Amino acid sequence: MTAVANRGWRRALAAFAAPSAWTMFFFGFASGLPFLLVGVTLAYWLREGGIELRSITMIASAGLAYSFKFLWAPLVDRWRLPVLGRLGLRRGWLVLAMMALVAGLLAMAHATPAHLPVFVALTVAVAVAGATLDIVVDAYRVEIAPAQDQGALVATYSLGYRIALIVSGALALVLADHLPWPWVYRGMAACFLVPLLACAFAREPNLSRARSQTWAQGLHEGVVAPFVDIFKRFGNPTAWALIVFILGIKISDQALVGGIIGPFYLDQGFSKTEIAAVTKVYGIWVGIAGTFLGGIAVARWGLLWPLLMAIVLGAASNLLYLSLIGANGDLTRLTLVISGENLAQGFLGTAAVAYLSALVNQRYTATQYALFSSLIMLPGKVLGFYSGAIVEASAGYGPYFVLSAALALPAVALFFWLKPRVRLPDTHADDRHPIQS
Repeated sequence: MTAVANRGWRRALAAFAAPSAWTMFFFGFASGLPFLLVGVTLAYWLREGGIELRSITMIASAGLAYSFKFLWAPLVDRWRLPVLGRLGLRRGWLVLAMMALVAGLLAMAHATPAHLPVFVALTVAVAVAGATLDIVVDAYRVEIAPAQDQGALVATYSLGYRIALIVSGALALVLADHLPWPWVYRGMAACFLVPLLACAFAREPNLSRARSQTWAQGLHEGVVAPFVDIFKRFGNPTAWALIVFILGIKISDQALVGGIIGPFYLDQGFSKTEIAAVTKVYGIWVGIAGTFLGGIAVARWGLLWPLLMAIVLGAASNLLYLSLIGANGDLTRLTLVISGENLAQGFLGTAAVAYLSALVNQRYTATQYALFSSLIMLPGKVLGFYSGAIVEASAGYGPYFVLSAALALPAVALFFWLKPRVRLPDTHADDRHPIQS
């Protein structure tokens, strides 16, 4: 028993030590960098540029492109680019997406909101390039290492992603106090140089795909087959149950991402500076710790039981916000709540991504993962959209937090129904599967 346990821990440590895990750190940084630059950070620039609030919220919604990335994922999955394709299918698209982001950010800096129609078009283009980079990075991660190592890769990816959020969020705002906004965006574009260099040294996943002989065959293979494959592999009843399960995994997490949580903090007597310090700086590092705990758990014990624990803890962490009602600016309470919530949600994020990665047929990696990752975000975003109306109708925040936690219960029930019916790759830590670098 001790020998098996020791072997499991060695396997977990090896997953984190693999070159592919730290390649994912740089790719995660690249994925996270544009997200705020077409959203929250952009809104500050627009506001200072004298743009009216209604236009700001519409322009800063360009990030919705991330919710529809599955629409062009088949193209990314199948088409080897001319010239850049010599680097490989995945690395070619990685370089193209990063170069497009650099060019787009530089163009935004040149145009500025003074030329609003052009600026809006560039913002949408940057959002699409960022979503495309997400597609490729996810596909690369799934293909470069076996299922039991995905927890480690997700953890290092998340570390890079969250550091990028600090750079493009907090650091960008600080720089904007001392530099004109165009120079801030030029600086953000320069940050892609390191991920581009990492791409030059990264290894292309060792997968081959059959080439389509006709246009119709290519359309079927790229667009129709990835969706049909899900129902073929799992069977109709199980596939539908699996989709419902995916929809429910992160509903508690995403329910607090929308516009409800900021007003809640303000209504409990916290200043914007206190909110930023505890939730945006301290909270991000607690979330990073949670992602690494999730990565260790998946690498050591496999996918399933860490996923169940993550769903339960993620839902329960929403109930911590009940203790903040009437806090009257008590920073100790806020810090404790953010500690528990961010730790649980970081753990959940890693476990969920590792599980989705194991569901993917590597013949259609980019397309199927883009679909699954869109589904897992959708219900929570819809709930968050109506969160204000729910709070107003119930005359308080408490019922909303309880509802957001309770809506994860169907996913817990479906977990036990799906467990014997969905066969996943062997995800227990052992030495039978090599890690690619």
